[in-house]
Amino acid sequence: MTDVERFFRRLVGNLAATDPGRLRGPVSLEEITRDIVPYRTNRRALRLDTSEDYELVLLRLCAGEESLVRTEPEEARERFAREIGSVNPDLEVLHAFENVQLTLRRESLARALEPEPDVPAPSDRFDGPNDLGETELPGVEALRGLPLVEEPAVADELPEPAEARVGGDGPSCVYCGGSLPPHRPVNFCPHCGQSQTQILCPDCGSEVEPGWKHCVNCGAAVSGG
Repeated sequence: MTDVERFFRRLVGNLAATDPGRLRGPVSLEEITRDIVPYRTNRRALRLDTSEDYELVLLRLCAGEESLVRTEPEEARERFAREIGSVNPDLEVLHAFENVQLTLRRESLARALEPEPDVPAPSDRFDGPNDLGETELPGVEALRGLPLVEEPAVADELPEPAEARVGGDGPSCVYCGGSLPPHRPVNFCPHCGQSQTQILCPDCGSEVEPGWKHCVNCGAAVSGG
């Protein structure tokens, strides 16, 4: 399974687990990165090490690789495809168009709802609000006849606090997997010392990984990196 196919399967799974009716309609690119398949809570399932890897796979999906989705407007898809074909793709192109919409292709959707051929071990799966866990996905038959409805705009949400990300019986460190105190805010892991809070670039607002000294998007220095 390619990285693009794995991302698409994750997108389908997260939608099916929360609102199966949305599988038949267009989904905005902004909502995918912010709410449906955000990098920070899905990186283990996607098997991607950095936010840059995440954006590159998403760009490939939007460019039409594997023919899994239909990207609109077509002007945006063509620009994404040209960038993927370049030696050093500019990932900022993902933010160059307003209201980019992805529609899941029917045949690809049917395949994605089938059991995954290489399901990762439980330790590699994130047990967070976007994780499917033990939820059974609806079959293709159950999706037929669902009406296409306009979805209300989703309000901006704050990033998920570190203490809400849990694995096993309690909160765990996103780096070493060590247990965290369950009933108090945790900023740093007591086992490995890694930060458990989100860091944003002071110039462009992009997410910065703990330990980075500069933003990968704009190059600005990050205090506390």
